Amino acid sequence: MGLSNLLEIKHLSTVFQGNSEITKAVDDISFALKVGETLGIVGESGSGKSVTALSIMRLVEPPQGKIAGGEIIFHKENGCSQDLLKMTETQIRTIRGKEIAMVFQEPMTSLNPVFTCGMQVAEAILQHLRVSREEAYRRTLEWFEEVKLPRVKEIFKSYPHQLSGGQKQRVMIAMAMSCQPKILIADEPTTALDVTLQKSILELMKDLQCRYGMSILFITHDLSLIKGFADRVMVMYKGMIVEKETTDSLYKSPKHPYTKGLLKCRPSSNVRLRKLPTIDDFMIPNQKENSDIETIEERSQRHKRIYSCKPILEVRQLETVFSSGSTSSLFGKANLFIKAVDNVSFCVYPGETLGVVGESGCGKTTLGRTILRLVECSSGEVFFEGKNLHDLSGKQLRGLRKDLQIIFQDPYSSLNPRMMVGTAILEPMKTHMLFGNERDRENKVRELLIRVGLEESMYYRYPHEFSGGQRQRICIARALAVNPKLIICDESVSALDISIQAHILNLLNDLKREFGFSYIFISHDLSVVRYMSDRLIVMKHGRIEEIGDSDKIYQSPQSVYTQKLLEAIPQNNFYLSLPKMDNWAI
Repeated sequence: MGLSNLLEIKHLSTVFQGNSEITKAVDDISFALKVGETLGIVGESGSGKSVTALSIMRLVEPPQGKIAGGEIIFHKENGCSQDLLKMTETQIRTIRGKEIAMVFQEPMTSLNPVFTCGMQVAEAILQHLRVSREEAYRRTLEWFEEVKLPRVKEIFKSYPHQLSGGQKQRVMIAMAMSCQPKILIADEPTTALDVTLQKSILELMKDLQCRYGMSILFITHDLSLIKGFADRVMVMYKGMIVEKETTDSLYKSPKHPYTKGLLKCRPSSNVRLRKLPTIDDFMIPNQKENSDIETIEERSQRHKRIYSCKPILEVRQLETVFSSGSTSSLFGKANLFIKAVDNVSFCVYPGETLGVVGESGCGKTTLGRTILRLVECSSGEVFFEGKNLHDLSGKQLRGLRKDLQIIFQDPYSSLNPRMMVGTAILEPMKTHMLFGNERDRENKVRELLIRVGLEESMYYRYPHEFSGGQRQRICIARALAVNPKLIICDESVSALDISIQAHILNLLNDLKREFGFSYIFISHDLSVVRYMSDRLIVMKHGRIEEIGDSDKIYQSPQSVYTQKLLEAIPQNNFYLSLPKMDNWAI
């Protein structure tokens, strides 16, 4: 006998009122979540998957947002069924957090920065369970241990900003689980986390599900993430469900072109395509699949050309040390220091892409910023075209800035919200007095907008009027505006949808071939770095753990640490080792 339905969504529609039009974010969808089941909801930004979750939780806020119709039936253990959409706000509070809980995508914005992590979890327990404050404290510590947080009493007293991304996400899971809900909704709980943290979070959720028999609604934009994790998958596109299958069936024979695109957009571990396929390629009728593969011989010849030249950048024994406050000792106060970059040496050659990969806190971002002197080093040298950057005055360094550019992870925070994007791209040209006069600069900006896949008319728009992928293209155009020789890409695609990520990676490779510059490509995603890079640096605790040809490292890693990173990549099927629903004692 099959498992019974715990939650049924029938003909759900959710709309948002804009200035001049109504947008259907969720368009007449129906599905069910069974007892003890993990149902994956997959789609890109704007597909309606997060709005579906917010609708279930009754967190769509009027007047801009409104649930326009449908039913959300929750079946209780005692046999009673309730339509959540017909409940009053007071009634829904008895369900929200207690029976149905949610882990949000960004824990930093979901946790209150002015309260300790422990108090926030204890508050959830006090709100739903009739226990004393002492009991709430004890249960909070127990849940912190359940989610495998270290030093639970210290974490209880810590504020969100004092924890790492993975620790904050575990606090959010502890809060959601604290009342032992029947349903856990996880909305992109591992986005922007490195692969090992991602693996540990998913293993934790599966472990908690096995022990407490809850159902999970898992929302993600990455289909490869839920292979072996979800029992069934529901694919959403433009607010509608376009495919609904068991996970195995969907992977073996996807039917909808959009699903096929989602599966193919990630870099393959088997072949090296010159261009990654995108969703658009699959949505065009009768479009042939891209099969333009770079052969081993072609890659070898290209590397011979690259490495026959002198390096454009040389980093020698670079160290960057940060003070982390002070501690009291017998002899007074002593400063505590952390070596973010520890004795790092390497070269970058003209036309090369050097990948830098590692977990959060390994020092890869600090390394990129230290090279550009956005962070000052403690010792070591950085030579760019024979000039030691750390010997240059501020004025001399400003003259070199046009040759050394950086594309940051978050394009929104790196663009001035009060400045039109055209002006933002033009500004560095003006600073370095390029392209003669203002009219020529404006024409160049328009050329760049077209070159990065945008429209000339977007010159006069502001950053908030663009999607995440479009904003990243604007930042790429701004970096290209000064004709650089070396660009550092710092996690520049990590928070983007899979297909948008494919567009940006293709764009970066096209631009490199056209303009001949070099990249330092920083990321925590090994499969993306391997696709982009000629050589690869693996970092751990500020030091270089392994360096070499990216394909060779990927195929036969020498370091135990690199092996663990590779094992944590979703497409390497580590999730297949997670416990299956058939084995659960529900």
